[in-house]
Amino acid sequence: MPPQDALKIAVERGLDLVEVAPTANPPVCRIMDYGKYLYQLNKKLHEAKKHQKNITVKEVKFRPNTDDHDFEFKKNHIVRFLKQGDKVKATVFFRGREIVHQNIGRALIDRLVEQLAEVGAVEVRPKMEGQYLVAIFAPKKS
Repeated sequence: MPPQDALKIAVERGLDLVEVAPTANPPVCRIMDYGKYLYQLNKKLHEAKKHQKNITVKEVKFRPNTDDHDFEFKKNHIVRFLKQGDKVKATVFFRGREIVHQNIGRALIDRLVEQLAEVGAVEVRPKMEGQYLVAIFAPKKS
C-alpha cells in the first residue's frame, strides 16, 4: 500500500502511522496509537525494574596488627552483611614499612576465609592492589 493511502487511513481512524521495520524491502509500517504504545512499553520496563535485586558491596577494613577481639568483631559484621545478601570487600591496609610483612596480612585474610566458609564464598581471591590486600566475599546460595 502506498504511504499516502496508509497515512490517510491512520488519520481517519485518529491513529498514527509508525514505521516498524525501516530496513525491510519495502519498509513495513503499522497503524497504531503511538502514545499508548509508548505508555505500555514504559510500564513493562517499570515492572521489570521492580523484580531486580540491587546488590551492594560493603567494605570492612583490617590492619596487619588487628587484635583478636577486633578481628572477631569485624568478622561478625561481615557475617551480618552476608546474611543480608550483600557482598563484602575485606581489605587489609598496609602503611609504611608494614608492606614488607605481607605474609601477616595474607594470614589474616586466610583466617577470615576459613571462618566465613559456611556463610559466604570467596568471589575474588585475595590479591594486592597497591598498599591494599583485597578479597571479596559473596553470600552462599541457600
